[in-house]
Amino acid sequence: MERFGDFAVTAQTLEGRKVEIDSILNKEIIITGFRIGASKFKENGNDKYERIQFKYEKESEETFVFFTGSEVLRNQLKEYETHIPFITKVLKKNRYYTFS
Repeated sequence: MERFGDFAVTAQTLEGRKVEIDSILNKEIIITGFRIGASKFKENGNDKYERIQFKYEKESEETFVFFTGSEVLRNQLKEYETHIPFITKVLKKNRYYTFS
């Protein structure tokens, strides 16, 4: 008989100091994890949000998180999840955020 711990995947805890997304725009960061959750706010049919964990430098142990409802960032995170951790910048293009 199998043990639960042998097959169950526990969700990664995303901890870190919370920062506003605008404070990291155009700065190089290292994405270390993310989680998509249900938002209590619904905007343009979007009822999801992302909690994104990152570091500023490879050597740094301090982690940070920011929250966003960006559908573009959500799609990029899901598409490139297997590449985490990765180095990127968050850019604001007109009315949306994107990784570059």
